[in-house]
Amino acid sequence: MASPAESDLPEVISHTASRLAEHARDHALPSVTVILHGGEPLLAGTARLRLVCEEFTRALAGTAGLDLRIHTNGLQLSRRYLDLFAEFGVRVGISLDGDRAANDRHRRFADGRTSHPLVLAAVALLRSEPYRHLYQGLLCTVDVANDPIAVLDALVELEPPRVDFLLPHATWETPPVRPDGAPDAYARWLLRVFDHWERLGRPVSVRLFESLLSTLRGGPSLTESLGLAPTDLVVVETDGTLEQVDSLKSAYEGAAATGFDVFAHSFDEVAAHPGVRARQLGLDGVSATCRRCPVVRSCGGGLYTHRYRADPDGGGGFGHPSVYCTDLRELVDGVEGRTASRQTAPELTDPAELARSQEQLTRVLLARLNADRTGDPEWARSWELLACVERAGEAGADALGAVLGHPFTRTWVLEALDAGRDGHPGTPGAPDAARRLAALAAAAVLRGGLDLPAEVPYRDGEVYLPTLGLLRLGAPGTRGRAALRATGTGYAVRDGRAEHRFGPAAGDARWLPVRSWSPPGPDTAPVALEDLDPHRNCFARPPRLRLGAGEAEEWRARLGAAWTLLHSAVPEFARAAAAGLTTLTPLAGGPRAHGWGEAGRHGPGALGVPYGAGVRETALALLTGRRRARLRALTEVADLYALDGQWQHPSPWRERPVPVSRLLADVHERVAVEAYRRATAAPEPGASDRIQRALDRLAGAAELTSTGKRLVAELRWESKAVDA
Repeated sequence: MASPAESDLPEVISHTASRLAEHARDHALPSVTVILHGGEPLLAGTARLRLVCEEFTRALAGTAGLDLRIHTNGLQLSRRYLDLFAEFGVRVGISLDGDRAANDRHRRFADGRTSHPLVLAAVALLRSEPYRHLYQGLLCTVDVANDPIAVLDALVELEPPRVDFLLPHATWETPPVRPDGAPDAYARWLLRVFDHWERLGRPVSVRLFESLLSTLRGGPSLTESLGLAPTDLVVVETDGTLEQVDSLKSAYEGAAATGFDVFAHSFDEVAAHPGVRARQLGLDGVSATCRRCPVVRSCGGGLYTHRYRADPDGGGGFGHPSVYCTDLRELVDGVEGRTASRQTAPELTDPAELARSQEQLTRVLLARLNADRTGDPEWARSWELLACVERAGEAGADALGAVLGHPFTRTWVLEALDAGRDGHPGTPGAPDAARRLAALAAAAVLRGGLDLPAEVPYRDGEVYLPTLGLLRLGAPGTRGRAALRATGTGYAVRDGRAEHRFGPAAGDARWLPVRSWSPPGPDTAPVALEDLDPHRNCFARPPRLRLGAGEAEEWRARLGAAWTLLHSAVPEFARAAAAGLTTLTPLAGGPRAHGWGEAGRHGPGALGVPYGAGVRETALALLTGRRRARLRALTEVADLYALDGQWQHPSPWRERPVPVSRLLADVHERVAVEAYRRATAAPEPGASDRIQRALDRLAGAAELTSTGKRLVAELRWESKAVDA
């Protein structure tokens, strides 16, 4: 809202407050922000400012939260203003361009006197009690003639909650001042500030930099001047005129006008104005040049005003890159280059870190499921047992990590959460959640050899103990409860009065253990051959039932031969495929036409392989399935790309454009497939060219995060190695 200083102001304020309350009510807005600016809003005096605070507070009461702010040069700021602001919670932002030399370049009094001491006194008063909580931050307009280090030091010394660096308003018709004529002068100035901010340990929040860091991670923009988020600002002049953002006034006469006012028009009508709508179109609202730029998601084409260039017919046009285009590109690239190694998720390069993050994600989801099961005594007993296992030292922690890291624990948790959301007790996992948790806790007790009471309910005469095996306790259809404990050589179960031993050394036909397979080669960990877990049905095709002893040995031999083939053909890809693989599930049928393996929907570390596939098809299934599983696991714990727009890219393998997630998945798989085919003398014609075209497209994808770009770089190196 522009500075309130006109004689008819009370009516304007009242109508504006009513209009805003109407808009908030119609759209169920949780809160609205009102910013008093100018000019200099403190010139309105305390009486008019009190009227503003009272009217907006009254109008919004019971409808939406009110965030009142004021932007001032601080010269008039005194206790009488701050007492008023404290009464209504008005937060204060002060314009200050840095140290005295920077301030005096543009902010002297008319007679030449410096204003710097008065601004510092205002900030000191605002920082003092009882006003400190009103201190919103400092607004600094960039002037490349100033020393960037001295500017930041001066601002940091005042301990602002936030600093906003603002580029001077300029257009292609009135370009920004560039003392050395360099097109990147503002970028170089800001990057020097960024470097110093980093050296100081980021002592204050700097919105410009934090917005860039956010968008480079795939997050939202934090400022109107950057990014593609829609703008939701409207300006109310003191006469009630409704205008677009007032920076547009620097473009040309009437650029901010809408033809509306608060007396005759609603805020919905303003929102529908073409000029306002143009700033809400995201990617579609920037120039064709910007849409093709790989940093557009971070810079957003720059501030809308800065794009203005007069059209040949004399009209005004904003469909151009920013007059600061070169600066913005260098700034984004500079910040990314300086922070890429820290911004890159460690899960991308460290399989152990990926496994830890996946286990942590399972724990988070399990905790959410626990919150949904309040009031279930069976669940509560098992939950407490899990807590006891975790407290039982290293053995307990390792055992709990093993059962929580079991791929199909995640599948079960998500099924149970979905069942709870849907409210369908018949959904798999809903009524059985407590029974599965009891089995999970019991398996942890047995794995850790812990002296803890582990009791499990069972039905149909069976209980599955995750990672261990299936125990048959009675005839089909029987139900009951059994107490389990670890023994020196295995496990024991008590069902009623009888107790018998089972486990690795028991030789009991009622015990079906989870089999394992050790891939050939050095430093390979055993892999579970999981054909028992009832939640292994997370693949596109159904899993096989329990393999017979002969079938299991035959499958082990086929897997070993396939693994040996992979290591001889594509050793680097084979080693990467082994990392993180914990579980293989035999799937029904033979290989599909492409022969590729299947990553479980929600089973990190699990891979489904058609049981009927031959050695060559099994090798390809192991390779491609692991590539799919790795990428899926990465996307679950790290941001590879943003999902906040309709980004579509041409694909060499598909008829229609696809989102970056699909294009990245295709390349991620096909680089490995082409390497395997070349090594086995069966390359696909034109595959290398298609991969390169896709990689080139990904290299320019603005929605990729720093981690996503690092992954694309890895894929390019892999592809070059294949072509070498």
